[in-house]
Amino acid sequence: MAIVNKLRLATLAAVLAAAALAPATPAMAQALSAKTAGQTVDSVAAIVNDDVITVRELDERVGLIARRLQQQHAPVPPQDQLRSQVLDQMVLERIQLEKAKEDGIVVSDADIQKTLQRLAAANNLPLDVYRSRIEAEGVPWSVFTRDARNELTLSKLREKEVDSKVTVSDAEVANYIASQRGPGARAQQDLRIEHILVKVPAGAAPDVVAAAQKKAEAILQQAKSGSKFESLAKDDSQAADAKQGGDLGFKAPGNLPDAFVKAVSQLRPGELAADLVRTDDGFEVLRLVDRRIGVGGSAADAPKLVQTHVRHILIRVGEGQSEAAARQKLLDIRQQIEAGGDFAQFARTYSQDGSASQGGDLGWISPGETVPEFERAMNDLKDGEISEPVRSEYGYHLIQVEGRREAEGSVQHQMDLARQAIGQRKAEQAYSDWLRQLRDTAYVQYKIGGPIAQQ
Repeated sequence: MAIVNKLRLATLAAVLAAAALAPATPAMAQALSAKTAGQTVDSVAAIVNDDVITVRELDERVGLIARRLQQQHAPVPPQDQLRSQVLDQMVLERIQLEKAKEDGIVVSDADIQKTLQRLAAANNLPLDVYRSRIEAEGVPWSVFTRDARNELTLSKLREKEVDSKVTVSDAEVANYIASQRGPGARAQQDLRIEHILVKVPAGAAPDVVAAAQKKAEAILQQAKSGSKFESLAKDDSQAADAKQGGDLGFKAPGNLPDAFVKAVSQLRPGELAADLVRTDDGFEVLRLVDRRIGVGGSAADAPKLVQTHVRHILIRVGEGQSEAAARQKLLDIRQQIEAGGDFAQFARTYSQDGSASQGGDLGWISPGETVPEFERAMNDLKDGEISEPVRSEYGYHLIQVEGRREAEGSVQHQMDLARQAIGQRKAEQAYSDWLRQLRDTAYVQYKIGGPIAQQ
């Protein structure tokens, strides 16, 4: 399942599935490297500990990503900016792969075969047909298999170094449940925030940080001068939700970064945070759109979490399917459903997701079990209502809410659901911190166009 964490084949499988259809992930383009045995390479882009990233490798990846963006009719960043971002990604990959080797992490051939089988099944294809489709994208099967090994290696590394060390206290669980639907929820105010992110790469040099801060301050001044925040976000934000105007939707404070909550705590709806907010991702410009009172507590002794029964239709982007075409296809389907068509039947016919055979039914979803874009759209729908096309990392979705309920089961079950949602959020933060520390301890020298350093 591509949307619901608990139904996913695996996070890794979903990532590689997306890479197969739009090979812009870090390891995918790296495997197209021309760094073959016996080849003479006369320049490097970067030195990473005892390894090098060649200019040829970098240019091949940049070219691959640029072509993919053009095929999807998506904006291509300026060449210098794209090249810099791609090189940063490649450096982080090399550092992590070296760490995995030091830790003795090994991925077996059997693990690789199981992953490839899962990827094929996730795309509703036999393995041989899936292989043909990958090769039709211009990626040799041996290259794709090697990428799968690298991605599995990095996944095991993260599990060992980060995820296995994340803990969630009972107090955190209690606060989370109360913020969702508990006795204290009557006083809880959900926040709707819009944001604009100017990214700062991990381990960036001081001049890079200063340039990002200057850019963010210029955006903040434009917003203070009356420029429409949504337009600024669409034009300048580097966050995944830029196309939605940076709108995070209504969220409980416990589901937002602490820095965000603190920055808007004294604001009235419609006001901008006076200063930039520094986060692990970069510099943020914030605007408080609105506040609302959270859902009140129930009469039951035990607090409850709200679950949503939801269906969806997924149209993937890639394989000749452009962004515009995928969105238009769902708009046409939505019009036919609203004219009396059966959502489940359209899902069985058109959805490119493992839930298609169940009419797109994802079952009952708890908070934190979907990707953010999907969850925001789902939470804004009334029972029976159908969303506009929603973009996520997997493609475009039509979402229909079938109903809502308080989470069934024991108090322990409710606590387990809350612990899972908190753990996912904390793991992402811990991984970001760990990656930054790992980068800081590595020897990295950017040397684009220079001769290969003698190791």
